[in-house]
Amino acid sequence: MKTSNVLCRRSFLLGTVAFSSTQLAACAGRNAPFGSVERLVHDAVRAGETPGAVVVIGHDQKIVYRLVYGRRACVPVPEALTWGTRFDMASLTKPTMTALAVMQLVEQGRLGVDDRVSRYFPEFSSHGKGEISVRLLMTHYSGLPPDLPLDDPWTGKAEGIRRAMESGLINPPGEKFVYSDINYIVLGLLVEKLSGLPLDRYAQSHILEPLGMTESCYRPAEELRPITAPTQYDEHGEMLRGVVHDPTARRMGGVAGHAGLFSDAHDMSIYAQALLDRLKDRSSRFPLRRETLLLMITPQQPAGKTELRGLGWDIDTHYSSPRGDVFSRNSFGHTGFTGTSLWIDPDSDSYVLILTNRVHPSGGHSVVRLRHDVATAAGRALGLSVEAQAGSKGV
Repeated sequence: MKTSNVLCRRSFLLGTVAFSSTQLAACAGRNAPFGSVERLVHDAVRAGETPGAVVVIGHDQKIVYRLVYGRRACVPVPEALTWGTRFDMASLTKPTMTALAVMQLVEQGRLGVDDRVSRYFPEFSSHGKGEISVRLLMTHYSGLPPDLPLDDPWTGKAEGIRRAMESGLINPPGEKFVYSDINYIVLGLLVEKLSGLPLDRYAQSHILEPLGMTESCYRPAEELRPITAPTQYDEHGEMLRGVVHDPTARRMGGVAGHAGLFSDAHDMSIYAQALLDRLKDRSSRFPLRRETLLLMITPQQPAGKTELRGLGWDIDTHYSSPRGDVFSRNSFGHTGFTGTSLWIDPDSDSYVLILTNRVHPSGGHSVVRLRHDVATAAGRALGLSVEAQAGSKGV
């Protein structure tokens, strides 16, 4: 298999510092401190864990390392992965778009995190859901099941909404952390109701455009499919490419609160850096005030619970393996089922972005270990240690 480190040919601006492709090349695979990251990615690709991977490591307001290795597609013909490849972000949509949109409405006083969802959707109160708050949805302590049932061939946004509103509970609200797509489907519907805009149009106007994320969108146009990483065959034997992988989002038309965003390494790096800049009180285009952002990235789950979630971001749960072994306990992040992940550590002013399409072409591959090991290797290459991070005072 032909593989290479592919470097972007254009200059771009992250935070307040511009970097050209020539400068970034010096930080790529031959840079000794990050050699272990390169080896981990090479080994994972060769072992068939993913067709390829894009890795970006940011630190102290700049990209210090990036790697593009492997293939974008394996079938019907092999295609080399590129820096500009767009990926299905899957559940990274939840914190980066939907939760941010919700918190913009909170910041504007149009919504409260402890408001009952039934205040806005009276029909949601059925089956014991009347006491569920926005906070419980955002932290995955609502008691709702993981997903809408898919065992019958329903389709259409209206039917998805009906099923979300009429869903029963599997736990009493506030009792147990259960990661649920239904939570964010409902949050996306809240954004639409209160803003008067479809979720994708809201995100475009209030998040993507303010951040300058010009390579990101929902439902990519047909002409963008050649640069979009395919995922896997759908139930009809068609390869999904530029069409959302998540079956519930797909049945609902490709736009939902839990999945649907497509983006690339360039834009996701812009997002991560802008978020860090806002937390550090630096100049930033991140479309939220710092005090509101802090609610998203610090524990907000019910009192006494040990699975720690912010209002959108994962902090310390059984899904937190992308932290690795040395990034601080004040760090946070999220993963996507297709093979995407972003972990951000404000204590060390760092982030690790990993983009893969690990489900291509037929599913069944895992990058859980790769995420953990790359984060650990990245932290050590940045000179971090468990002891130093344990003594950190946070953002």
